[in-house]
Amino acid sequence: MSKARKVETTSKIPLKSYYLPEDLRDFDYSRDLGNPGEFPFTRGVQSDMYRGRLWTMRQYAGYGTASESNARFKYLLGLGQMGLSVAFDLPTQLGLDSDAPLAAGEVGRVGVAIDTLHDMEILLAGIPLNLVTVSMTINATAAILLAMAVAVAKKQTVPLEKLSGTVQNDILKEYIARGTYIFPAQSSMRLVTDLISFCSGQLPQWNPISISGYHIREAGSSAVQEVAFTLGNAIAYVQAALDAGLAIDDFAPRLSFFFNVHNYWLEEVAKFRAARRLWAKIMKDRFRARNPKSWMLRFHAQTAGSTLTAQQPELNAVRVTLQALAAVLGGTQSLHTNSRDEALSLPTEEAVRLALRTQQVIAYESGVADIVDPLAGAYAVESLTHQIEHRSQEYLDKIESMGGMLSAVGCGYVQKEIQQSAYEYQKSIESHERVIVGVNEFVSEKAVSIPVHRMDPLIEKNQITSLKTVKSERDALLVRQSLDQIEQVAASKQNLLPAIIKAVEAYASIGEISDRLRKVFGEYQEEPTA
Repeated sequence: MSKARKVETTSKIPLKSYYLPEDLRDFDYSRDLGNPGEFPFTRGVQSDMYRGRLWTMRQYAGYGTASESNARFKYLLGLGQMGLSVAFDLPTQLGLDSDAPLAAGEVGRVGVAIDTLHDMEILLAGIPLNLVTVSMTINATAAILLAMAVAVAKKQTVPLEKLSGTVQNDILKEYIARGTYIFPAQSSMRLVTDLISFCSGQLPQWNPISISGYHIREAGSSAVQEVAFTLGNAIAYVQAALDAGLAIDDFAPRLSFFFNVHNYWLEEVAKFRAARRLWAKIMKDRFRARNPKSWMLRFHAQTAGSTLTAQQPELNAVRVTLQALAAVLGGTQSLHTNSRDEALSLPTEEAVRLALRTQQVIAYESGVADIVDPLAGAYAVESLTHQIEHRSQEYLDKIESMGGMLSAVGCGYVQKEIQQSAYEYQKSIESHERVIVGVNEFVSEKAVSIPVHRMDPLIEKNQITSLKTVKSERDALLVRQSLDQIEQVAASKQNLLPAIIKAVEAYASIGEISDRLRKVFGEYQEEPTA
């Protein structure tokens, strides 16, 4: 008799062949579910969810120059996309101008190059910021990019109270999983809280932070770790904002989250439900928030880039469809679907169109948006939701015992946990315990040729030329004075955003502003962990 196959989720939660009422022996509807739009929000943050309004279809885009990205944005909006999601190149993320020696070869490669307000004006040209929401995936330099968006809105005569969007601004996950940090942790947290404080007073419809589990999952974490470490980071940000003197209900309603959608379908649906329930309890019981909106975990989801394969890339469209469906059934407020060719290159227009159309088919043809949380009450789903919440809470308790997330990250605990999970996942693929179609099973010897996006080799040269032109035409004295002011404010306890906005409006570059902050804050150097 053959040995029974061990069946478990990516978080190593054992799965039964079927579930019964006894698996929910301690289940209480009011405590564990509640109605949609009510505490603990397991079933969603709105009572009518997609019947009232569909999730925002927000395709992530940005490459090359601002003008090229602007054209892609307008193409996507013309296809029915509901909001912009901007990808920035590596130099922009690291506070380097395009002509910096360290930027060589990276300008415009993984996102759009933004050096000065001039680039942001081109990027958002012809896009009405009072009607279109803008999400910006930027962290270490988040305050500078937000300042540029504010400056463009002013030029469009859009009242700041009408400006709507999100800036990622989640620096802790950079130390954990991604690496695009600049400043030491404490100085970075000061920038985060300055931005949150500024938005609370000046940009009431702007989400000042998107606490991101996406990159934690892309680095190899399990679903449980993604929830736990994301909420651990969120707790650290809330505490930092409180320590800076902000009132919980003044900023908590605008906190937003960003999660990955991986392949293990039921676990992903349960993950979102568990995260909502856990966060509601944290905000109500730990932080004593009184506004129900402060208890809500609102999130954007993106399908998992790490699951895309270069082998048989057409299968990626199937993976993305399943992942998108899990995000919708899990109650996402916003969704990006990856393109089938992203394991090979930046996506082509044709691939982006198919990815967006995938969301539209789910929204308008599948019927899954017609019932709120249609999987509620399913024995397997509720059992998984409970187990993910319980195991995530165990991680949070461990982190708390270590002194919080900054301490847990500082000693390398979180990084080691993710690395171990990634190692075990890869080992399961190599042993064929986990099947990846087209990679370790059902392999095709026939190569599939699909069109790929080709970068213009002149992008970097043209961007540097444009930057030199801006620097030669601006008011040099005004720039220097504004940069001096940033340095003075950075050395004080004043909010940095007003000074950064003035510098941006003088056309100071992202590298110049970042250098003044480096002068005061220093730079983070990662310590090797044992």
